Amino acid sequence: MSFPLPSPQATAVITGASSGIGAALARTLASRGYGTTLVARDGARLRHVAAVLQRNGARVDTIEADLTSRADRRNVEAQIRQTGLAVDILINGAGAATRTSIPECDLGTELAHMELNVVSVVDLCRTFVGDMLARRSGAILNVASTAAFKPLHGQGTYAASKAFVLSFTRTLRAELQDSPVTVTALCPGPVPTEFARRAGFSDEEIATIPSIMWHSADDVAAMAVDAMERGAELCIPGRANVVDATMALLKAKQQAAQAVSRKTAARRD
Repeated sequence: MSFPLPSPQATAVITGASSGIGAALARTLASRGYGTTLVARDGARLRHVAAVLQRNGARVDTIEADLTSRADRRNVEAQIRQTGLAVDILINGAGAATRTSIPECDLGTELAHMELNVVSVVDLCRTFVGDMLARRSGAILNVASTAAFKPLHGQGTYAASKAFVLSFTRTLRAELQDSPVTVTALCPGPVPTEFARRAGFSDEEIATIPSIMWHSADDVAAMAVDAMERGAELCIPGRANVVDATMALLKAKQQAAQAVSRKTAARRD
């Protein structure tokens, strides 16, 4: 498998590109010579990101879209196809979260977040992967989170959505293992963006996260693109976050083993 090279006939589609990790991924790819198509709901911010990249000589297209809307996702597809550019790279970076318990959550908000975090990822992968396979060239990056490895009290649907993205990405990668198309999951830990505050965390709560776990959006983006270039299955930026994810997996395995042991003992009794 080989990572697609920059081409005037191709584009890298990045959702959630108006801020945070999505904008950083756009900067990283543009700095390496790739033309980009930036997708986000906030048109003003999207145009600002595009203007910065264009001032540095990058080719940039923008599409303002609410990816919770299936009609908007079809419009994204239509606009990209109208350009005649091949989608060589697809990055599903758009995501949202709230901070509320499952019994107390606003159902409409959580379902909209699932549409964004889960359904749009499946939709856009399915939309563009066929073309990649036909051209025998392509790379997909789906942005999950270290939340995919553990339960998060107060963010149950967010953690579940990221667990889905990780599992879906691994399955898609396995299905495409004999093709030239690479599939990578990015699972960042905490990143100093607006995401946590938008989800409802206070500055005091954010400050309790150990500094060793934090990585800037630009560092995360650089590590993610490097992982894509290597054809890696998984990118967890930072050793502390790798350890955190590993310990969460070990704890889950231990709990599963204990549950099996209890059931076995109950049958014997």
